[in-house]
Amino acid sequence: MSRRVVITGTGVVHALGQGTTDFWKAIKEGKNGISNITKFDCSRIDTKVASEVLDFDPNLYVEKKEAKRLDRFTQYAIAASVMAVNEAGINIENEDPFRVGVLIGSGIGGILTLEEQKEILMEKGPQRISPFFIPMMISNMASGRVAIHFGYQGYNECVTTACASANNAIGDAFNVIRWGMTDVMVSGGTEAAYSELAFSGFCSARAMTTETDPEIACRPFDKNRSGFVMGEGAGIVVLEELEHALKRGANIIAEIVGYGCTCDAYHITAPHPDGIAGIKAMQFAIQDAGIKPEEVGYINAHGTSTTINDTIETTVIKKVFGEHAYKLAVSSTKSMTGHLLGAAGGIEAIITAFAIKEGFLPPTIHLDTPDEECDLDYVPNHGRKADIQYALSNALGFGGHNSAIILKKYE
Repeated sequence: MSRRVVITGTGVVHALGQGTTDFWKAIKEGKNGISNITKFDCSRIDTKVASEVLDFDPNLYVEKKEAKRLDRFTQYAIAASVMAVNEAGINIENEDPFRVGVLIGSGIGGILTLEEQKEILMEKGPQRISPFFIPMMISNMASGRVAIHFGYQGYNECVTTACASANNAIGDAFNVIRWGMTDVMVSGGTEAAYSELAFSGFCSARAMTTETDPEIACRPFDKNRSGFVMGEGAGIVVLEELEHALKRGANIIAEIVGYGCTCDAYHITAPHPDGIAGIKAMQFAIQDAGIKPEEVGYINAHGTSTTINDTIETTVIKKVFGEHAYKLAVSSTKSMTGHLLGAAGGIEAIITAFAIKEGFLPPTIHLDTPDEECDLDYVPNHGRKADIQYALSNALGFGGHNSAIILKKYE
């Protein structure tokens, strides 16, 4: 018999809040976390808006000397992990360190460090490259550094499946616990691809918006959507085997009950036009949860605000849920947060968990002109109360990756 897995802690680093309390409050209020780019000179690229983390101080979480040896994506991961572990009340002195693991995803890793070190190479030569360059850049360092920070010696991996990374990481961590390999996992995603190089790549691919007004730049499912808006930050959850959590009197936020993972095997960036593998990912997650599609009351959509994604995702939802697609609520919280790439599934799993726990459907803001092909209930512009027993959080990534997790109200 597989073991039940619950969420007992959460941590968020984002423009809308550093800490879950402030972040979730902003989501419920439908606040826009998108603003003009200030962290680098964007005059040479077409995109002018993003969701920036401001006033972040890594020294609150690691020593100043150590912080300088960490790329920003790892700093975010440690900060959000500290928040999540503190909220969960996990004390390593009371745990077998080999039964506590870390599995954090990142789509791009330390691209800021890569860009900085390339400039040093060109201007000063190879002898001036930092000896910490490689350890700062590689994507697995978020998982490694979090484990070092806490002394967690159990299962440890990194998932890199582009924008599905965090969802895959949480799904894999869910399996690690229910298969009996660990009792506790720190999981989620982190991303800080906030540089001219990263933005230029996405602009060249014509994936990012060229809308200059932050108030309407990200509008998933809207007829006038024009591309995604980059975000940065981290979303981390503490997953725990149910009996382990109950034994220590932990506060349980929600339960994870299903996971589905597939690949389109079609194109490096575009989703399959029929959404076949996306359909299967959702169906596998529902089957894994042991429920009927009609029991799902809310979907936190991938909803990137790109023309292709939003239309195909809507079609996929209809094919999975049939007539029930018009009865359940769907929202894209990226309308508020921007797209955190490999960290997106982390913050969205947290949003979904609290939506279930508090009985509140978060909105899709900036949805003013509905697309005729996107005709579901996207909770436009204002959130609302609802009793949610089961919810699905969806994530897709370049390379054809599809990932879906099912969360349940803990009772």
